[in-house]
Amino acid sequence: MNIYSNISANKKKTWLIMLLFVALITTLGFVFSKALGYGWGLVPVALIFALLSTVGSFYYSDKIVLATSGAEPIEKKDNPELYRIVENLCIGDGLPMPKIYIINDPSPNAFATGRDPNHATVCVTSGLLNIMTKAELEGVIAHELSHVKNFDIRLMAVVAVLVGFVAIMADLFMRNLWFSGRDRDNNNSQAQAVFLIIGIILAILSPIAATLIQLAISRKREFLADASGAYLTRYPEGLASALEKLAKDTTPLRSASNATAHLFIENPFQGKSAKTWFASLFDTHPPIEERIKVLRSM
Repeated sequence: MNIYSNISANKKKTWLIMLLFVALITTLGFVFSKALGYGWGLVPVALIFALLSTVGSFYYSDKIVLATSGAEPIEKKDNPELYRIVENLCIGDGLPMPKIYIINDPSPNAFATGRDPNHATVCVTSGLLNIMTKAELEGVIAHELSHVKNFDIRLMAVVAVLVGFVAIMADLFMRNLWFSGRDRDNNNSQAQAVFLIIGIILAILSPIAATLIQLAISRKREFLADASGAYLTRYPEGLASALEKLAKDTTPLRSASNATAHLFIENPFQGKSAKTWFASLFDTHPPIEERIKVLRSM
């Protein structure tokens, strides 16, 4: 798959995932509503909130991520070297100049966000700027700009918000189940009992399944961004060396959360590397050693 077919596939995946999540949320709303004795009452509410969440994630997820990360915008005069690196790589790849943000944090990391190349942001930590050489920083920025060009930023932002909404629905159902009565549909108690069992099963499994889908997509996008970034700089060793430094630094990123961890170039939490196959399902990133190996085989 070349870069152009990959971009087209990502655009299609975004809309497909949005439709699938709306269908999932509507189904959960129906089952939870029947289980709690509301009939179809909660379905329109769930559908409206699903649509609002989808639209909100599309247009405002980048602002939310930047605000929760404590990122601050910079201009060329604030960090000329970083600005020039971003500017030169954008010119080389035919991308519009994104906004540049910095997080004042000693943990080295970076991410990109936004809904498309015309509304994109590249963000790095002060810790990253302190330890990277120019070639390594170029590799990291090229990786993030690849996420922008490939429309990964749109795909992952939408998925993150919708996964969070599924988890909220499941949590609200369980709370309502245990802290309120279930006698609203006494004329059909047997059917309600069936929906109750199904609802409990879905409340437990749906957030896990949604999260696994999110993380699997995230891991795949990291490999593609590594390859695209190396192609942009024509120097895979720069990114490989940067990843080695990131692997050695165990300082956790203070402003990171489970909702935003998948956006960063490397897992922002300390001691989160998987030790088993099952644990690796919940990793936000592929093993960094494997990413370095692939880069050095180019």
